[in-house]
Amino acid sequence: MSKKKKKKKTVYYDDGRTIYDMSGVSGRKSLGDNPNVGRPHASFGEQFKTYKAAVKTMIIPMFVTLGIIAVAFGLLYLILTVAG
Repeated sequence: MSKKKKKKKTVYYDDGRTIYDMSGVSGRKSLGDNPNVGRPHASFGEQFKTYKAAVKTMIIPMFVTLGIIAVAFGLLYLILTVAG
């Protein structure tokens, strides 16, 4: 027969602090603390290529959504003009 070992239960104590306690943060920014300083940025051409790729990906769903809205508006318009 095998006996299972019981796991030690973790007990958490509430000390009243919040996770996002920002009281110890000063309002000044230090350039030495910023991880983005000195990192190379993408060129304008690379940014534009990324933009074009995103637009190309989303253009068909946008037209489908606009088509659905137009059809729904047209049906409601016909129903309300015939009924009125």
